[in-house]
Amino acid sequence: MPLRTTPRRFAGAAVAVATGLVCAPWAQSASAADPAPSAAARHCVVDARSGQQSCFRTFTEAIERATGGRIADAPTTTGAAAASKSFRAEAAQADVGARGDVILGTFFDDKDFTGASLTVSGPGLCEKDGWVNWQYDLGDDWKNRVSSVQPWGNCAIWLYPEPNLGGDRDGPFDENAPDVGQMMNDRAQSIGFS
Repeated sequence: MPLRTTPRRFAGAAVAVATGLVCAPWAQSASAADPAPSAAARHCVVDARSGQQSCFRTFTEAIERATGGRIADAPTTTGAAAASKSFRAEAAQADVGARGDVILGTFFDDKDFTGASLTVSGPGLCEKDGWVNWQYDLGDDWKNRVSSVQPWGNCAIWLYPEPNLGGDRDGPFDENAPDVGQMMNDRAQSIGFS
């Protein structure tokens, strides 16, 4: 499901988004995600503009796609990327692409930034103003799997146990979180970026 803008909502307030969502123009032409990746393709990237998901065998390939080639030498493992200060510095400088797209966050199947990964790219940096700027409903292949997160693009991440930012949320995760904690481990179905 493509990333959607959310009405300007205070991140500290309960967010019930059953109606009134504003779909950004770039999300209207969403195409279906690629077929299920092979077991070897464990690192996926979702382009928020199109809803297109591409999966790769290595984290390096996934980050290269997510950054439009601006980072072609990311560490091959997610754990090494989380530990690399030079990679994080390079990634922070490469956040904004030619189309204005940025990596909003990377989500991991296991604790400590290990296992499969899902990187969500979006249309711009988060404003860090206490409001949810963007929301993303996880596809069926990623529902109830997130165990650790890395925020990007000046974003803080909120995890929700229901689609459309429904249910009791947890966060904000505004720094690398090697363990999202018992409340949301393997329970996230939607994500708010603020």
